Amino acid sequence: MIKFLLISNIAIFLLQQIDFETVVGNFALWPYVNEYWQHRVGTDFYQFKIWQLLSYAFLHGSVMHLLLNMYALWLFGIALENLWGSRRFAIYYFVSVLGAGLTQLLVTSVTLKQGGYFPTIGASGGVFGVLLAYGLFFPNQILILLIPPMPIKAKYFVLIFGLIELFFGITGTQSGVAHFAHLGGMLSGFLLLAYWKKHPPDRV
Repeated sequence: MIKFLLISNIAIFLLQQIDFETVVGNFALWPYVNEYWQHRVGTDFYQFKIWQLLSYAFLHGSVMHLLLNMYALWLFGIALENLWGSRRFAIYYFVSVLGAGLTQLLVTSVTLKQGGYFPTIGASGGVFGVLLAYGLFFPNQILILLIPPMPIKAKYFVLIFGLIELFFGITGTQSGVAHFAHLGGMLSGFLLLAYWKKHPPDRV
């Protein structure tokens, strides 16, 4: 599953370079608008479609955006896929993506009223869900940070990242990044894990 996600994200990023407007216009996550806001933003804008709640996670804004997400997905996801199996990992990943997308729709419903009409792209919501699961299942795994260069246990790494995203989301310190979508990916992943704890799925 990790291999599929890596290949498909890279392939779709290449398609973006060929026809950026068509790919982003149809598959990025655009804000949902009712008839009132449809009139306000005009018919020339791209509109929300249901499949965008998953397809947005295969699009990226730059090579660095793609590489960082794919590296994190590989780094933390491979251990989970080996533990759960491909089918269960795929379900978990896409539930995190979906939760992140729904969260972002709620956020953009507010920013839309403030004049912001923009799409959301990137696998970060799913990656943050994967990061949460890694921290829960491998809490004492030692990770080596690059900046600052120091070892840290996975459980603390996840906690710090979650708090940073919450801070940035509330304060709007780092604009242009879907911080609440990241938190939505973590929350939806956590809820699915809580459900699985009571109703364990078969390992496939």
